[in-house]
Amino acid sequence: MTFAVIKTGGKQYKVAANDVVKIEKIDAQPGDVVTFDQVLMVGDGDAVTVGAPLVEGALVAGQFIATEKERTIIILKKERRQHYDRRNGHRQRLSTVRITEILTGGAKPTTKVDEIAKARAEKRAAAAAASASVTEAPKAAAKPAAAKKAPAKKATTKAAPAAEATETKAPAKKAAAPKKEAAPKAEKPAADKKPAAKKAAPKADKE
Repeated sequence: MTFAVIKTGGKQYKVAANDVVKIEKIDAQPGDVVTFDQVLMVGDGDAVTVGAPLVEGALVAGQFIATEKERTIIILKKERRQHYDRRNGHRQRLSTVRITEILTGGAKPTTKVDEIAKARAEKRAAAAAASASVTEAPKAAAKPAAAKKAPAKKATTKAAPAAEATETKAPAKKAAAPKKEAAPKAEKPAADKKPAAKKAAPKADKE
């Protein structure tokens, strides 16, 4: 059984004829022929050829099927006792390819474009575009026309004469009356003080 190890999208895959593999996203349309020239190893039974780093003249051909999103991968980051917890999801886009032939010695691929798969893909794309246009049309019709602003009414009242304007003004504040001088505070009568203690008269000297 002939097999090969190819490199694409920074990864290595072991493939054989009629294998359906999922690889990193490549730019192609359903039914197109895709080739992989980075062949690292080719094996046919017990005979194995290892490239240094690639096998010269080796080529792997296949038919592109579709590019789809894979299942969601949960990415959880957490640090204990740090109050840090992040939870995110990621969906990788992978392309599905059916391997048709493994070529060596500089042979050219004989795989042809799958016209049926290509027509189906074009039909699906047209149907998706038509459904999108149908859903967008009601949304555009549902939007009400912007209401026109009514013109501002012109002022009909004439300005009052200057004499009336002066009457409506608030009267000027009266001049503040001069502040009365505060009357001198009456001195409080001193509290009755206790009479000073009399000194004792000196005792007469005994004769």
